[in-house]
Amino acid sequence: MQGLSLKGLGAPLLLVMILAMVVLPLPAILLDLLFTFNIFLALIVMLVSIYSRRPLDFAAFPTVLLIATLLRLALNIASTRVVLLEGHNGGDAAGKVIEAFGEFVIGGNYAVGLVVFAILVIINFIVVTKGATRVSEVSARFTLDAMPGKQMAIDADLNAGLIGEDVARQRREDTMREADFYGAMDGASKFVRGDAIAAILILFINIIGGLLVGVVQHDMSVGNAAKNYTMLTVGDGLVAQVPALLLSTAAGIIVTRVTTAQDMGQEVIRQLFSDPRALAVTSAIIGFLGLIPGMPNLVFLTIGGLGGWCAWSILKKKKIASDAPSDADSRTAATAEKQLELTWNDVPSVDPIGLEVGYRIIPLVDRAQGGEMLARILGVRKKLSQELGFLLPAVHVRDNLNMSPTGYRISLRGVVRAEAELRIGQELAIDPGQTTAKMPGVVIKDPVFGLDATWIPPEQRQQAQSVGYTVVDPSTIVATHLNKLMAEQADELLGHGEAQQIIDRVATTAPRLVEDLIPSIVPMHLFVRVLQNLLVDDVPIRDPRTILETLAAQALSTQDPGLLTAHVRIALGRMICERIFGQSNEIAIITLDPNLEQILRQAHAINGESSGALEPGLAQKLQVTLLEAKQQRDLNGEPAVLLLPTALWSAVSSFVRRAAPGLHVMSFEEIPDDKQIKIVATVGG
Repeated sequence: MQGLSLKGLGAPLLLVMILAMVVLPLPAILLDLLFTFNIFLALIVMLVSIYSRRPLDFAAFPTVLLIATLLRLALNIASTRVVLLEGHNGGDAAGKVIEAFGEFVIGGNYAVGLVVFAILVIINFIVVTKGATRVSEVSARFTLDAMPGKQMAIDADLNAGLIGEDVARQRREDTMREADFYGAMDGASKFVRGDAIAAILILFINIIGGLLVGVVQHDMSVGNAAKNYTMLTVGDGLVAQVPALLLSTAAGIIVTRVTTAQDMGQEVIRQLFSDPRALAVTSAIIGFLGLIPGMPNLVFLTIGGLGGWCAWSILKKKKIASDAPSDADSRTAATAEKQLELTWNDVPSVDPIGLEVGYRIIPLVDRAQGGEMLARILGVRKKLSQELGFLLPAVHVRDNLNMSPTGYRISLRGVVRAEAELRIGQELAIDPGQTTAKMPGVVIKDPVFGLDATWIPPEQRQQAQSVGYTVVDPSTIVATHLNKLMAEQADELLGHGEAQQIIDRVATTAPRLVEDLIPSIVPMHLFVRVLQNLLVDDVPIRDPRTILETLAAQALSTQDPGLLTAHVRIALGRMICERIFGQSNEIAIITLDPNLEQILRQAHAINGESSGALEPGLAQKLQVTLLEAKQQRDLNGEPAVLLLPTALWSAVSSFVRRAAPGLHVMSFEEIPDDKQIKIVATVGG
């Protein structure tokens, strides 16, 4: 069948084979094959560990370690069965491999075998396995602790343009895999530790069981039974402990491995013998010991002489390499010459929107630690993009160790626009001016709106809300601050790239309009300027088709951005009114005194279309009256709108924006015909 394949059946078959070894009796020849395969597997694992350049190159090691341990334990059970059943027949009853380890390796002396076995177990259990277990635990803990910093470093490199999306994605995957690997190694090392303990218990169980079986069932003397069964048991234990020691060593090599571009053999040789001084001094000490009477002079002098010769050879090679010009010197000179020239890589890019945080705020940004700030920033971008009508640039978040640990800083186009301090683990209770009681805590000014606020513990949230406070957490503070800055400076965030995206979207539904208008009638820079003017006036650009159609009708008569913006505002008048007044049919507005309007008309006629120059004294008086009128409207909870003649709008609106921030400026033609105008104040005069 097509659905069946032999691929992927290796691991299940191996597990079935292990289970079969536990349940079914195995002949001696099959035991020999399996013991040999066990040693073969352990050697391969250790060599792969040595030649791996980094731990993740052998990410399957924890699984391999578990399977190899289970295989060895299953072999112990199978060999124990054969030893106890056939041990009375002689040393080869359990196979040639066990006999060889019992006879050849330990010279047929089971007392020596017991000592060798005990030493192997001690080395494996107390030295190698215990050390590897400890290193695994520490590596797992520190790897998990370092994950947020690594993720932030990857994001910083990505934001700085040092790496691409694919490289960043690969590094993130490697970081996650590294954490998973050390966590798995922490658990897998426990299997090795348990295997060493099991080997000791199995040895005593086999010896005691063999004595009982030999004496009681086969009528053997105690001496013969002890000799046969102890020899087989020790041989069985040694043939199992050798691969166990190899695997423990491999585990230690993997977890103590430091990532480099070389395998371990090259790395060790380079670091041990790169400096001939250490080798020369060591050789001199060994040679001096060889001159002392009574010492093994030949051996010491031979080793000392070989070490001195190696030190001299290394020193000679280094001297030749330093005296003669080499390819490396040429490459170094070429590199130095190239470094005299700057490239665009030496010029850091400026983020449209940047958020820098201190290191103690990183948990608020890291999703792995439950941080919600990135999700809230994304929500702010989505909401503002929908309201304004263009896609706001991404907020590039990075940590800054030079900042206050609990501080954050917001920049637009590389210029810092706001910075403030947070208190981790606390919430900010903001006083909107209507609280009935004061909350205890650290009193500050709200970093977003400048209101009185108090830092309180989270458990006091309900109490603060009950007396009229607005309570927000640190993530909400940063997100709100970003929202306010991006809304106020939306014109700075819209450039040619964003304008082109708007044009491309309109071109999908009205391609002829775009082809005839841009850039033949309206240059791209003029279109961008009009859009920016609208955003400065807090007018959304959600209807780009109406904007383009208005420009197509007016751009042939004027190329002045201010006048074109005024015409576009007239076309968007109903949307502007709805944004300010909602669905109300009555519009309450502020007007200019007729005498002031006449003065402005004269200045407009003299100084040109887009100029609204005023005499300083008059400008100051007008500013005061505008602020008073706006404050009165704010106290009534109603929008403040100054209504101007269309001819004066482009000349006066910029002055009004500077004189009374937050005061809307509209022209008469922007008011829809079905709206009723109500004059609530007159300024100037």
